[in-house]
Amino acid sequence: MKIDLAGKVALVTASTAGIGFAIAKGLAESGAEIIINGRSEQSVNAAIARLQNEVPGAKARPAIADLSDADGAAQLLRAVTGVDILVNNAGIYGPQDFYATDDATWDNYWQTNVMSGVRLSRGLLPAMVSKGWGGWCLSPQNRRAISRRT
Repeated sequence: MKIDLAGKVALVTASTAGIGFAIAKGLAESGAEIIINGRSEQSVNAAIARLQNEVPGAKARPAIADLSDADGAAQLLRAVTGVDILVNNAGIYGPQDFYATDDATWDNYWQTNVMSGVRLSRGLLPAMVSKGWGGWCLSPQNRRAISRRT
């Protein structure tokens, strides 16, 4: 099923590779303009080039920001305009022994995996809803598995 998203703007966080890029590509194939987000200008520009190569005619623009803290989320919110669709894809994880995971690591996971989506949703949803289109806000962030190692 193809959804017509022509004229809509989609922000997909952490969209330079993997799941985020696949989501961005699918939205571009449906006609949305894509805001590609990543932490470095190089990775964002490479993802835009790849997207435009794989989806001829795709419109994309960059949004460079590290979403692991409030400042990065604020930077992204200042940089983006006209968002109709928000996909909170930013998420970090790493296989690690539960007992060896310190508080700083837990806080980094929390800030990136949870608070980045909260901050962006809080910042973008009011304008999205006011457009009368309804807007979409999806949060498929990666999940981290922690196990007890013996």
